[in-house]
Amino acid sequence: MSSQDITSMLTDTIDELSEEKSLKGLFHEHRDGDPLPSGRDLEEIIDLSRSILFPGFYGDFNVKQSTIKYHIGVNMERLHKLLTRQIMAGLLFNQDCHCAQPLEEQQLCRSNAEIIAMTVLGRYPEIRRALSSDVEAAFEGDPAAKNEGEVICCYPVIKALTNYRIAHELFREDVPLIPRMMTELAHSETGIDIHPAATIGHHFTIDHGTGVVIGATCVIGDNVKLYQGVTLGAKSFPLDENGKPIKGIPRHPIIGNNVIIYANATVLGRIHIGDGCIVGANVWVTRDMRAGTKKYRTEKPDKLDIFFEDGGGI
Repeated sequence: MSSQDITSMLTDTIDELSEEKSLKGLFHEHRDGDPLPSGRDLEEIIDLSRSILFPGFYGDFNVKQSTIKYHIGVNMERLHKLLTRQIMAGLLFNQDCHCAQPLEEQQLCRSNAEIIAMTVLGRYPEIRRALSSDVEAAFEGDPAAKNEGEVICCYPVIKALTNYRIAHELFREDVPLIPRMMTELAHSETGIDIHPAATIGHHFTIDHGTGVVIGATCVIGDNVKLYQGVTLGAKSFPLDENGKPIKGIPRHPIIGNNVIIYANATVLGRIHIGDGCIVGANVWVTRDMRAGTKKYRTEKPDKLDIFFEDGGGI
């Protein structure tokens, strides 16, 4: 093949890839001056947040009680700057601001971003209290854990929940894109996939964690424990008149308080798992479970049966 032939083929390919119809839904035209959502900045936001929420375990390991206020202050100042810029990037990326002039649009988005950033940072004490309860749940629920410091340093659930609990607060403030990017960072790091829109109570833990999926409209109560491979997902997707899935409707499970769901169980649809229920490993649940009931698999000589311990049907 001659160099002329290669050049011609490359030119044809470039032309085809540049056609407007081939770019539909796949091209975001960035406007000069707008900040871009940045995975690198979000990683720094998470690192700073972890060092603030768990001082001495993340970030500067030399922090002492006498210097902790300075340590948190320096990190919080940097965090506020980064978070404001990324919130602004999300707002502009999603075109949530609609002013006549680009400069006015930027100014409005920056003002909104600063307010949202301060609102979310103001909830960090609340986030720390929730994470403290999660650490306690992980420690109390695992005989292999020597102390709570080991849980903070080593257990993937704490890293995933830190990202989730920050992202959830951003989601509550209607920040586009950025919350999902945060939880996807945790997904890549830990194998735990929690949608930022999900609602999770205190003293929540996931043992091991790999492969857990928690959907967007899932509601989880207090003192809930999941094991690896658990899916809290949607059973089906109602379609509109055009045959496309309807967005934003509740479609994931509601999990009550004091529930345990063992490894690789699959719980699907807008069903209620009552307080104190236990779902055994490898079980498929698509109907409500009454409070205090159990569902698990038991092997019999001639078949594999699934039943409620209290005698209820599937």
